Order: sequence, then C-alpha cells, then structure tokens
Amino acid sequence: MAGLYFEQFHVGQIFDHAIRRTVTEADNVFFTALTHNPAALHLDEEYCREHTEFGQRLVNSAFTLGLIVGISVGDTTLGTTVANLGWDEVRFPAPVFHGDTLRVQSEVVSLRESRSRPSQGIVVFEHRGYNQRGTLVATCKRSALMLKTP
Repeated sequence: MAGLYFEQFHVGQIFDHAIRRTVTEADNVFFTALTHNPAALHLDEEYCREHTEFGQRLVNSAFTLGLIVGISVGDTTLGTTVANLGWDEVRFPAPVFHGDTLRVQSEVVSLRESRSRPSQGIVVFEHRGYNQRGTLVATCKRSALMLKTP
C-alpha cells in the first residue's frame, strides 16, 4: 500500500508531495463544462480581458481543490482510506491561471480513533497548494476515515 494506516500518522507530520501538475486550458474548460458551470470567468477570455481585474480566465476553483487533494492521495491515503468524510475551511487566497504549476504540501492536524468503528480512525489533513512562484493558491482541511493496521 502506498497509503499509511491510522497508527502511522502523527500530529504535525508534513508531506511535501513529489507530484507537481501544470494546469492546462483543457483541464479548466473540460472541468467547467462537465460540471455545468457557465461562469464567463472560466470560459470567456474576451470577457475576462475586458471586465475583470485579472485580464484572463481563472481556473475553476473546484478543479483546483480536487487537484490539490488528489496529488496528496498517493503519499497519504491510497489503499488505506475507508471514506472521505468532508472538506472544511476551503480557501483560495490567490487565483490559478492556465499554465500555473501546482505543488502540494499536506500536514496532519488531528487524529482520533473512531467511536463507532474500532478498526478505523479519523485523520484530519490540511492541504496547501502553491503555484510555481511559491504563492499559496488553495487550502483545505480534509477529514479521512482511515483503516488501522490489520
């Protein structure tokens, strides 16, 4: 298993994920269209050039969130998670544009054994996404129901 079991995590543990990803125009347009989001902010370059402070399309924030969490999976929860329980405190402090390359850091912020499932525990991760300039572009806390060591 690439992922870790509940007992292998500790509060303060930091993962600097090796996978990085350059976000493409296709990523943004396909994701935005597939999720039926008609916002010109993501789809209409001319609108953005004329009517926004950024002058270009912004990458859909739901894509950015999915990407930063997805990048974390291989080092943390692949094969050892039971379920994703939720995302909290999702923030996008800076925009993501086509061509930005994102890297991710994850930190374990809390652990607790499951009260109803003795073979499992809950790990809360804080995921942080940075662009190629080191600017923080996304953060979230994710609660994951994890298997304990068999």
